[in-house]
Amino acid sequence: MKAPTHHLFLCGSIRANGEPNGVCKNKDSLALLSYLQSEVKDRMLDGVEVAMTGCMNMCAHGPILIDYPAGHFFGKITESKIDDILDAIEEGEVASQHLIS
Repeated sequence: MKAPTHHLFLCGSIRANGEPNGVCKNKDSLALLSYLQSEVKDRMLDGVEVAMTGCMNMCAHGPILIDYPAGHFFGKITESKIDDILDAIEEGEVASQHLIS
């Protein structure tokens, strides 16, 4: 398997006991995950993988999306921001307006 060029990790607020509980979950990160997966598939973005994570301890910025291996951290994710981030990926750019500074 070839390594993805963009591995997008979305915080799901999963705790060590397996329960989703926290800011990102309360801000519908699970629905955002579904939207993100659908958009990547609909856009046929080769080299882009999507995964949900446990709590990233960045609750003030949640929901959080990380683009790995680039190391870009995006905060307060919404469907609109997902569209901007994926548009930028398609153009070989970064949606810098949504980066956590």
